[in-house]
Amino acid sequence: MNRLVRTIVTSLLTLVIGAALTAVVLLNVTDENNEGQAESIDDIVEHSYDSPEITTDLQSGNFVRIQFKLLTDSDAAREEIGKRDFQLKNILIKELATMDEEDFKSDLSELEDIVKSRLNEVMSEGNITDVYTINKIMQ
Repeated sequence: MNRLVRTIVTSLLTLVIGAALTAVVLLNVTDENNEGQAESIDDIVEHSYDSPEITTDLQSGNFVRIQFKLLTDSDAAREEIGKRDFQLKNILIKELATMDEEDFKSDLSELEDIVKSRLNEVMSEGNITDVYTINKIMQ
């Protein structure tokens, strides 16, 4: 009887461990497949918003004209950001006023990150997923 119980326990443990390993493998493979799938360009265009061109001055006295393409995670977020363009302009004017010519030339990625994070703070219908500079002129 003792040998029978030991065999049953060993068999059950083997099955449980096998099931757990299978679940872990399947979950990891499924996640990796989803991460590799890029959003289609049609979806990106559908959820993107072109900001108005904004002309303002830098701390160094130079004038800049800049425009962004904001990518959102939904149609509702795209519509909301269109209504919040005044907040986008305000964020840009404040941030650009602290930059000089060299900062503007070299730190556009940082400016894009700031715009993204500051807009996400005020968004209620989704998020900004990415910000691209699509037009930049400095005088």
